[in-house]
Amino acid sequence: MSGTVGYELTLQTVQSGFDGVKCWVHARAGVIPGERPVVVLTMQKLLLSGSDVFYALNDLRSDDLGATWEGPRERQALGRRSEPGGIEAVICDFTPKYHAHSGRLLGIGHVARYVGDALMPSPRPRQTAYSVYDAEAREWAEWETMAMPAEERFFSAGAGCVQRVDLPDGTILLPIYNHGNDTECSWVTVTRCGFDGHRLSYLEHGSEMTVPEPRGLGEPSVAYHGGRYYLTLRNDVRGYVTSGDDGLHYSEPIPWCFDDGSELGNYNTQQHWVAHDDALFLVYTRRGANNDHVFRHRAPLFMAQVDTERLCVLRDTERAIVPERGARLGNFGVCEVSPEETWVIAAEWMQPVGCERYGSDNSVYIARLRWDRPNAGALSH
Repeated sequence: MSGTVGYELTLQTVQSGFDGVKCWVHARAGVIPGERPVVVLTMQKLLLSGSDVFYALNDLRSDDLGATWEGPRERQALGRRSEPGGIEAVICDFTPKYHAHSGRLLGIGHVARYVGDALMPSPRPRQTAYSVYDAEAREWAEWETMAMPAEERFFSAGAGCVQRVDLPDGTILLPIYNHGNDTECSWVTVTRCGFDGHRLSYLEHGSEMTVPEPRGLGEPSVAYHGGRYYLTLRNDVRGYVTSGDDGLHYSEPIPWCFDDGSELGNYNTQQHWVAHDDALFLVYTRRGANNDHVFRHRAPLFMAQVDTERLCVLRDTERAIVPERGARLGNFGVCEVSPEETWVIAAEWMQPVGCERYGSDNSVYIARLRWDRPNAGALSH
């Protein structure tokens, strides 16, 4: 692999404030390029007295690359819907990203279902959900779900909290995780999807991967770098990684480790990629950072360069890019702003009760990464 790649880090607080009842979560953004690029950041409120109880997505918009923001504005098109039997469904775990082939900002997540303000009892169906942003009207379309093959093993199949890769022909490599209605052990696959600017459609899927550890694999993210595809995977016990040549088929996943062979220490938490022309980085949380007081050790947020040949993290490149203040930061997103700049966006998730005593106040952070080389930067493909 090539040498290490440097960057300048600036931490911005978009907003802060905590009412003790709900908090903002799932802060992620996408950029619509142009003479005046448009940044749209989405997030939603979480009910602190419940478990993963979400409400309508809101958005903030910036026409000056994050110097100023309009919003947040609640989007009813991205809100809850009533279903038979007293069930309410909502789109959540949402990630917006610009789709160059269609010229549209496409946000993808999955569906959560509730009875009252509690998750619907299992078996609980789940689908990939999506919406398209109209930049001129400044509105999101009503959320839709992507149809999957009519097979029991896709009973709970969704793309929550994932990173996708958009191919030059406009098709999308979208990783999802799935399980049937008689198990909660999930398997991961990468789907190839069509998108015509309005409708997202399943075309095929590749390798089916799982591990025997509790709940299997989930929240996968895919990246393209140096002619190869990389997939990072959540598991209850440890994070996993794999790679492949065509974006659909992958080798057997292996645990994430540092380059000295010790385990990374990430567990039961998502990880995401930052793909640069000259290097691939992983953003993650882990044990062993004087953070035993943080739920599942989900703060601070670290970033380190990946040895793409050995599939391990270079310990000497590790850097805390978002600080730990008692609240978890594990649900975050990566936004490719320009060839010179990449953002990592995270909101302080104010559970469990009392985490604010360490200083957290539901701040929404942008870690701005400015690459050292002026002509190198982030890659989507």
